[in-house]
Amino acid sequence: MIKVSDTAKKKIAELMSDDGFNVANDFVRVGVKSGGCSGLSYELKFDKNKAENDKVFEDNAVKIVVDKKSFLYLVGTTLEYSGGLNGKGFVFNNPNAQRTCGCGESFSL
Repeated sequence: MIKVSDTAKKKIAELMSDDGFNVANDFVRVGVKSGGCSGLSYELKFDKNKAENDKVFEDNAVKIVVDKKSFLYLVGTTLEYSGGLNGKGFVFNNPNAQRTCGCGESFSL
């Protein structure tokens, strides 16, 4: 399961609307790919379609899809949003990450 904080929910709804997506019907696709300074990096995008092997979750009225491979790395993660002058944008609080880079965009197990 992937959780969505209240601040992330508000920002997701705003950005989805700006991009022509509907938070009630469409998905936030979260994934992991090779790369970044720590070995793995996070992916986040909006999607209208679900693939056959996707896992689907809903938390805080946000629908999330994750491919099977990425799910293993993301179980228990909370998606948060940090705004303001020193904010980073979307932040993945991943209990599985043993090491992260300084920017917080990549991790290793």
